[in-house]
Amino acid sequence: MTDRWLLIENGTVIDGDANPPVPDCSVLVRNARIVKVGNVDRDTDIPRGAQVEVIDARGKTVMPGLIDIHCHMTYGLARTEEEISVYTPPELRTLIAAANVEKVLAAGVTSISQPGGSYFIGVGLREGIKRGLVHGPRMTSAGRYLTTSNGLTDWFPDATGNPESSIGKLTNTKDQMVEEIRRQAKAGVDLIKLADSPYGDFQAFTNDELKMCADLAHQLGLKITIHARGDGEMNAAVNAGFDHIMHGNYMSDATIENLAKSQIPLAPTQLFMHHIVEFAEISRNRASIVEATKRMNDATQETLHRAYAAGVKFAMGTDSGFATVPYGEWHARELEMLMHYTGMSALEAIQAGTKNGANAMGLPDDLGMLAEGKLADIIVVNGDPVADIRVLYTPGKVETVILNGEVQTFPENIRRRFMRNDYLPHEYGWEVLSYERVFEGAPQPKTQLDWTSEQRLDVVNDVRKQEKAGALAVAGTVANLNGDGPAAE
Repeated sequence: MTDRWLLIENGTVIDGDANPPVPDCSVLVRNARIVKVGNVDRDTDIPRGAQVEVIDARGKTVMPGLIDIHCHMTYGLARTEEEISVYTPPELRTLIAAANVEKVLAAGVTSISQPGGSYFIGVGLREGIKRGLVHGPRMTSAGRYLTTSNGLTDWFPDATGNPESSIGKLTNTKDQMVEEIRRQAKAGVDLIKLADSPYGDFQAFTNDELKMCADLAHQLGLKITIHARGDGEMNAAVNAGFDHIMHGNYMSDATIENLAKSQIPLAPTQLFMHHIVEFAEISRNRASIVEATKRMNDATQETLHRAYAAGVKFAMGTDSGFATVPYGEWHARELEMLMHYTGMSALEAIQAGTKNGANAMGLPDDLGMLAEGKLADIIVVNGDPVADIRVLYTPGKVETVILNGEVQTFPENIRRRFMRNDYLPHEYGWEVLSYERVFEGAPQPKTQLDWTSEQRLDVVNDVRKQEKAGALAVAGTVANLNGDGPAAE
């Protein structure tokens, strides 16, 4: 087989490891891997007679492809939980997922992890991508969420039972948990997903149950993650040795210290929660949902600023799959949310969206960085994301997507092809929040975050003063939700 060579010249390289950008830099790729970053001499670095594809990235940014470790491909732009778990048949849901996944890749997201979804569609989608049947990013997938009667995804009354179509699998005993993990491992999942309490107001799994699930998953060669919004389940998941954790809205200083010491990545996935509030008028969510979410977001900002200051490692997850966070539209905006909710810099946010997600893909030494020997998942961006992180989600700014060393091509109308379920518009927002729908005619998003490092430190100090108020906000959220709040999975 003839080697395939790709040379990206004259760009400003962001390596994914939070190092300063390098201007006028080249990246040389042989087949699927990067062989050189820096000055490339065509006469000595490339064999004589080799055919080389050349991309001139002058005035543009070259960086690793984004890694979204919380992307639900089986949800299909859902507007209700019933739409996700009951009304869409598996055959149609599979086709919708296959059609939507290409949009994720076109947005510059070259790797995704699906932490739970319908049936084993995620496993089939992953294999379809590998075999070239479906055009999409590299992918890992969990099966249905393991939950308890008190956890997220045991949505329906006991009288209805726990249908196979539900994204949650009810496991109230250790034996049931063991059985389901073994069953999912046999079906080919990459990771196990647990769902603790919806809003973090109590711990739904016991400490022993979490440790047992983590140990068994690891024994079977799988990763394990958890929906954990509250302090108790967060700390228990860290102690149990989970591979990465979702959300972390409410954490004590002791839990934050434990998480920071472990260096287990936390993916807050604030994009969905933020959009519920910021675009409430467009989405037409009920006022009770918007107000409860706003209180949760305020408490989350206080928590995550403390977590960032303590050295917690963050990764990028978007909860894409709802109408409020449609595929291919907003993934990179989670980096803006990380800056807003933690106070980190743009380079640190990019590191969260690249290098820090590699372990969730099972490739911690191969993905997420532009360096010799790494897999060549690369994007070329017409703009400077360090100066303005929004260029990473502005339509047309991600000009070139490279996966496994190959330049990808896409249909011209890919951004406007909304493959979604069409059953019961209700709780997650009636409108598909496309970029054009939200910002058409507006020069900038509302949440421009051009903060200096001093301003970010001021925010940290301010939220520390509001710690008691944040605790009251948590209590108010739990007291007033009454089933109305968002329970983003």
